[in-house]
Amino acid sequence: MHKKLFIPGPVEVREDVLEKMATPMIGHRTKDASELQRGISEKMQRLMYTKSAILLSTSSGSGLMEGAVRSCTGKRAAMFSVGAFGDRWYKMATSNGIPADLISSEPGKPTTPEMVDKALASGKYDLITITHNETSTGVMNPVEEIAQVMHKYPEVVWCLDTVSSMGGTKIEVDTLGVDICITSTQKCLGLPPGMAICSFSEKAVAAASKVEFRGTYLDLLELYNYIKKKDHQYPSTPSLSHMFALDYQLDRIFAEGLENRFARHLKMAELVRAWTKENFELFPEERYASNTLTTVKNTRGISVGDLNKKLGEKGYMISNGYGSLKELTFRIAHMADATIDEIRTLLNLIDSLI
Repeated sequence: MHKKLFIPGPVEVREDVLEKMATPMIGHRTKDASELQRGISEKMQRLMYTKSAILLSTSSGSGLMEGAVRSCTGKRAAMFSVGAFGDRWYKMATSNGIPADLISSEPGKPTTPEMVDKALASGKYDLITITHNETSTGVMNPVEEIAQVMHKYPEVVWCLDTVSSMGGTKIEVDTLGVDICITSTQKCLGLPPGMAICSFSEKAVAAASKVEFRGTYLDLLELYNYIKKKDHQYPSTPSLSHMFALDYQLDRIFAEGLENRFARHLKMAELVRAWTKENFELFPEERYASNTLTTVKNTRGISVGDLNKKLGEKGYMISNGYGSLKELTFRIAHMADATIDEIRTLLNLIDSLI
């Protein structure tokens, strides 16, 4: 039996979107492929509110996260973490021999503008990484406030992980001043996993041009230069199946309307937060709670594993806590094409099982 997914990715994917994955292949060096990839880039610019170049990668979001740090760190990176995926970004830097410092917040707390300001005032860093939406703790960082600090440091490259939020909440890349904004297909975009997307600013291009060892497959400058020279072709064979589905899904997203989509995600989040406060507690501070998933503090000491087993028998699946937070928390995703009615049905089902 298929379990309806309310986990932080992969998400439930619509049948018509899945069918687009089965579109017959075309040559990846053809004009048709260039047209497909150009169209996706233009649509992603619209979704991201950016004029910067868009890069597509047949990898998870982690691929572009690693590529960003390796390609654009010239001096030292400041890696701000509010959970497991900020920590992973730091590991990516250090495992590639890139000088970096990890600046962590307490679990459930955000990266604050003051933390960023303090780090950058030292003059040690030429690149920072921020996790916009941390799926382990359910924290959505105050990027609008952080942007005010970043305007003071125009020489610093700003990398932003929006893997679990792009397409589910409004992220105005150019207004914020983000240089490399990274997302992937399997969360709010509502597609199967396997493709990542990022914006790549002129400042990031200039920074990468000064870095000697950027790797090969995930060299973002190589991707940028190649698509410019070859009319949206890529150096290696891309996942055309994902591109067919992404192109179609982006049209669906715009048909829904961006503001309508963001409002739907917020309404789902508010519903789950209200249920959480009535039955358990929110793990993050409420003003920093994510709009795309909710991390619930397991104050009643229920067996999350047993709950999920019972949900599975009914055809549903939520997510246990991540890493050290397993059983101490659980997570309910409300993203992509999920509806308020579906979320309400899920919560009613959990009520009947706990």
